[in-house]
Amino acid sequence: MEKFGRAIVKCRYVILAIAIALLIPSALGYIGTRVNYDIMYYLPGEIDTMKGQDILMDEFGKGAYALMMVQDMDAKHINELEGKISEVDHVDQIISFNSIAGPAVPIELLPDKYLKQIYNADTDTTMFAVFFDDTTSSDDTMNAIQEIRKVTNNECFISGMSAVVTDTKLMSEKETPFYVLIAVILVCIVLAIFMDSFLVPVFFMLSIGMAIVYNLGSNIFLGEISYVTKALAAVLQLGVTLDYSIFLWHSYKEQKSVYPTNNKEAMAVAIGKTLTSVVGSSITTIAGFIALCFMSFTLGLDLGIVMAKGVVFGVIGCVTILPSMILIFDKALEKTTHREIMPSFHKVSEFVVNRSWIFLVVFVLLLFPAIYGYNHTKVYYDLSNTLPENLACSQANKMLDENFDLSSVYMILADSDMDATTVCDMMDEINAVDGVSFGLSLDSALGRSVPESMVPAKLVEDLKGENYQIMMIGSDYAIASDEINNQIDTINAIAKKYDSGSMVIGEAPCTKDLITITDHDFKVVSLVSIAAIFAIILLVLKSASLPFILVAAIEFAIYINMGLPYYTGTTIPFIASVVIGTIQLGATVDYAILMTTRYKRERFDGKTKKEAIQIALETSIPSIVVSALGFFAATFGVGLISSVDMIASLCSLMARGAIISMFVVIFILPSFFMLFDKIIIHTSLGFIDKSKKQHPTMDTREEIPA
Repeated sequence: MEKFGRAIVKCRYVILAIAIALLIPSALGYIGTRVNYDIMYYLPGEIDTMKGQDILMDEFGKGAYALMMVQDMDAKHINELEGKISEVDHVDQIISFNSIAGPAVPIELLPDKYLKQIYNADTDTTMFAVFFDDTTSSDDTMNAIQEIRKVTNNECFISGMSAVVTDTKLMSEKETPFYVLIAVILVCIVLAIFMDSFLVPVFFMLSIGMAIVYNLGSNIFLGEISYVTKALAAVLQLGVTLDYSIFLWHSYKEQKSVYPTNNKEAMAVAIGKTLTSVVGSSITTIAGFIALCFMSFTLGLDLGIVMAKGVVFGVIGCVTILPSMILIFDKALEKTTHREIMPSFHKVSEFVVNRSWIFLVVFVLLLFPAIYGYNHTKVYYDLSNTLPENLACSQANKMLDENFDLSSVYMILADSDMDATTVCDMMDEINAVDGVSFGLSLDSALGRSVPESMVPAKLVEDLKGENYQIMMIGSDYAIASDEINNQIDTINAIAKKYDSGSMVIGEAPCTKDLITITDHDFKVVSLVSIAAIFAIILLVLKSASLPFILVAAIEFAIYINMGLPYYTGTTIPFIASVVIGTIQLGATVDYAILMTTRYKRERFDGKTKKEAIQIALETSIPSIVVSALGFFAATFGVGLISSVDMIASLCSLMARGAIISMFVVIFILPSFFMLFDKIIIHTSLGFIDKSKKQHPTMDTREEIPA
């Protein structure tokens, strides 16, 4: 490893020059990577709802659709407005009373059962549907939404997933740079306080920043990433790889005391020692992110690959770019050094070890409430309801609900060869389902006696394809509610009765699938991450008992973190229940491994139980505190400023999780060591034999009490 370190030292100027040059293609890659703002896109492609979306696109040329509303506007002006909308690129079709009957026919002639679905006389609000020729989250559809708002002078209120995706994109693009800025500022403050140089945080941020740019730029090879990944990648990479820079700096300072006149040799040795440490530390973090790749909901795959890749770039940057910077600017760093303010933790460690029973009691008292809260924390799946109320899509969704008592609209794709009588029977049955505002198809709208030949050919073509026909369902129930999920099950059963090949598709059915799939994913990812971390600890610490103890400690911290929302009455995004536990386990189990390694070393050298645990705790607390506060700083500020609730919630949970893990490792883990020391030394390699050789006259029964 030292040969590698000497090579880095020798080539430091070349390395820094290459690192700077690589920023150019990385920046181009970052700019060229498409961002997907549609969460539903990541559902498995083999489920009916996703297959139906493809059929809708392939057979009808329709991907996205939106419900649009206008107020205080007569038929003539509505017709003019529809004309403007129809001319917008990628608008495929407008379905309204005007488009079917024409502006000369009074809307009041429409039967009451249909009139109330598209017109509210009390507020003079008219509703119509617009279909687009591309998918919900495509750039073309989002551009079309913005163009419609522009050409209609915002007189048209647009609701639906495409409008939500468009506004999410606009808001996220505006806020994401501030996420990185506030994370960097807060981390620099923490480092400036707890490190021994005011300038070293700057070089930490520069080297980590380069690694982040490389990671984000290399995403171009993935084709696209989700907006969640884009928003979190930089701050998460900063939070989880900051430790590596701290390891290098401390190792370098230590080696400078060994080589006071040769800082190059000091850095070469420091690089070798740091590489061993950070590779071992990064494995658990990477394992946590890789576990996300086992999700059926492929947003986990998206985030997992990007973040695992980011950790690798972080390790490489730590042992190449950062040492080059430190050596080149060593004199400037020396001039900005100051005394470390980290206090001695001797009394804290002494108290924890001597009063370990107190913390074991605390553990027992908190365990069951934490597990209960963890299992009963409420999650939400309808992301549109968590967006700021001042967004155009939020106002439109509210208007839709208030004027038409309509919370969602979805579709059935059924066999186009079904006869009119069968279709009408089917729609009659669907209209009788609780919470259905309307069930409409071309045949049911015309009635049993009106022949299809009397309907304009374009309308028939738009609603009936070669293999499938479109049927619209309006629901009074909110998306992701138990009521609408039960309603979808009922309607799906009715549709299958009349046509076994039918499919219920749309935002509400997709959300129902999302609930089922992520619930399964949560169990799978939790098991995979725990198993992976367990195996890594087993190999690293060579112990059969320590993996159980360390994983139990961090899982306890996770239970507290994820259980707190239940007691505070907070509803968290569905994805949090899947990813937070995995990230918190992978990123903070290092705190436990750090302390355990020192505890094992001291026991290995023949120290008594109390001595070993106290030394391990006292020497580990400074590193654990700085690491946890760095992770906290990187994520906490984003949680405060983000208007996207999913991003804010995830970052707040990660920030809180880092602090909770810190306290658990400092206070609970040493108490576990005190309680299980006898089991640990008899189930781990290297605890007893060497101490006997070093202390041949030592009474091990006294040194290692039962």
